[in-house]
Amino acid sequence: MISQRQLQIMAILGVIWMFIFNYVPMYGLIISFKEYSVVKSISEAPWVGLMHFREFIQDDNFWIVIKNTLGISLIKLIIGFPLPIIFALLMNELTSLKFKKAVQTITYLPHFLSWVVLGGILTTWLADVGIINDILIGLGLTNERLNFLAEPDYFWAIVIISDLWKELGWSAIIYLAAIAGVSPELYEASTIDGANKFQRMWHVTLPSIRPTITILFILAVGGVLNNNFDQILVLRNALNESASNVIDIYVYQVGIQNARYSYATAVGLLKSIIAFILLLSANKITKKLDGTSLF
Repeated sequence: MISQRQLQIMAILGVIWMFIFNYVPMYGLIISFKEYSVVKSISEAPWVGLMHFREFIQDDNFWIVIKNTLGISLIKLIIGFPLPIIFALLMNELTSLKFKKAVQTITYLPHFLSWVVLGGILTTWLADVGIINDILIGLGLTNERLNFLAEPDYFWAIVIISDLWKELGWSAIIYLAAIAGVSPELYEASTIDGANKFQRMWHVTLPSIRPTITILFILAVGGVLNNNFDQILVLRNALNESASNVIDIYVYQVGIQNARYSYATAVGLLKSIIAFILLLSANKITKKLDGTSLF
């Protein structure tokens, strides 16, 4: 402790920050079991037990919210998780340093733009007078102009594709870092054995970065119920509400707009419990199958 006091002080500061902003607010979770009102303190609010949880399950919007949340999240996981790995593998095979840097810059750039900015761009592009309609009509794929964000059937696809556009390059960074740590001797040995580029990727690169892939997969499963609140908030409207009403939006509407703080807290707590169970399950399964886990 004394010999590493500088590092310990840095770590303690992080622990203090986490305690203040992550653990102290957890006291407020008890209002999910109370009928809280802003005119009274938390301690004065009467206990109601599991009433808010039962109310959410019996709500007419329950299955719509669950369907949209799981639908968007699972498709994002199925498509969005392997694509950064594939992209990193392909980037690693590029031999032109200038071209590689150009591709990296282009793919990383959207990550640094907020969803408010990107949402405005997408709203303009996807309007009935936007560039997407111009391209489709120019290619002869359609004769009718559509306002894509006004159609619930297109909303999931728009959310998933736009999320990939924004985060693909950034998500690949950690895989590129893991690939950089692979011993060059392994590639040299595989080349001597006659392996081509695809075989080196499959038999050398992927097995070498498998622990990194496993850890990130566990975290992705734990966050499967998180539907990028900012993204959906800027893209949703009254016309696509049937496809855009997810748990995070529902909590925002009920808790902030309708001031039902106890009910919204109960919904958020239920979501967190399910996410925690998914995290533990994914961790246990990967530990048995691969021997790699978070804990």
